[in-house]
Amino acid sequence: MGKPFITAKTPALVTLEPGLFAWCSCGKSNTQPFCDGSHNGTKFIPVLFKLAEKQEAWLCQCKQSKTPPYCDGTHKSL
Repeated sequence: MGKPFITAKTPALVTLEPGLFAWCSCGKSNTQPFCDGSHNGTKFIPVLFKLAEKQEAWLCQCKQSKTPPYCDGTHKSL
């Protein structure tokens, strides 16, 4: 599998309502940091995650995090 496209070297702060979300792992989505299906035809798959309550989250946009979809600071070393 190729490397994902680095969308940004900063995380995205988002406020999310309860529900199911699909985080973009390929970096090609036009709806970053969320998946829009741009990975179709590649070996990338979105990371699904579910929230039970409203919360703020720092979502990774460099696509190198060891804790996807959440930022772990890896972007600082890119």
